[in-house]
Amino acid sequence: MNHEFESLQRKQVKALDEILGKLFKVLDDGFVRVIEYMGSDSSIAQAARVSYGKGTSQVHEDRGLIRYLMRHKHTSPFEMCEIMFHVRIPMDSWRQWIRHRTANVNEYSTRYSIAIDACQTTNHEQWRMQSTKNRQGSEEFLDPKAGEELSRKEAEIQEKARAVYNERIEKGIAREQARKDLPLSTYTEAYWKIDLHNLLHFLELRMQHNTQLEIRSYAQTIGQEVVSRWCPITWEAFMDYWFNAVTFTANELNIIREMASGNSEKAIQLAEEFGWVSQRADRPKRNYEREEFEEKLRNAGIPIPWGNSNE
Repeated sequence: MNHEFESLQRKQVKALDEILGKLFKVLDDGFVRVIEYMGSDSSIAQAARVSYGKGTSQVHEDRGLIRYLMRHKHTSPFEMCEIMFHVRIPMDSWRQWIRHRTANVNEYSTRYSIAIDACQTTNHEQWRMQSTKNRQGSEEFLDPKAGEELSRKEAEIQEKARAVYNERIEKGIAREQARKDLPLSTYTEAYWKIDLHNLLHFLELRMQHNTQLEIRSYAQTIGQEVVSRWCPITWEAFMDYWFNAVTFTANELNIIREMASGNSEKAIQLAEEFGWVSQRADRPKRNYEREEFEEKLRNAGIPIPWGNSNE
């Protein structure tokens, strides 16, 4: 039985081919590099059209289609693209990274191999203070003079932990047990393969200004150095419609409608009904939903109808 077939060529992106294997340094001893990839912007457009080959579509038509897909959250065509990274990252940041369970992962094993002899270090000017507004986050920096002592003690801890680990290994202790007191600042390495849709979701979360600085550095490197080269049309649409976009809740829209009508008093009344603002002493002063809405208004240059927050 004869089978007709069309000869196809593998999709290649010159801009990405030029950096295959290149190390992009992150933090003091970490890195990200691309090992392999599949697909391109045109692959996404073709998948959306359920067709093969370039056909009659032009680049500008692909751009319009990709932006439509991104704008309306039609995400499955973006899953047609995949990419594999080799990353070197501190274990504490890797804990956050691995929570994104939409990738294929193979991590360096300290049961089979000697632990990587490198730890992330903190410059005396880089010790961050705990945020007073975000329980998970940080803000501002510790006085560098005080930071010198913390950095010195950090180095002592890391050196001692490594010395104890090496001693155990030399005495023949099993690697799986010898490793147990290594600090979370110890670097690990992994191969991480993911499709473009889930990669963009990872970047949308981890590139935010309120995420931990260390993992944000990796996300920004992947986005700016890799994805922007690999699928530039998709990257542009992602930045326009996802990362830099703002969504409003039903309550927020109700307030905005009153503000647009020039009815600030009604807007304030709605905020009081929602429990966002109140003059009553028995009401809690902080309201995260209100604060998030206020940030959206400030970013858009829109005055907050109730003035300063009653924090």
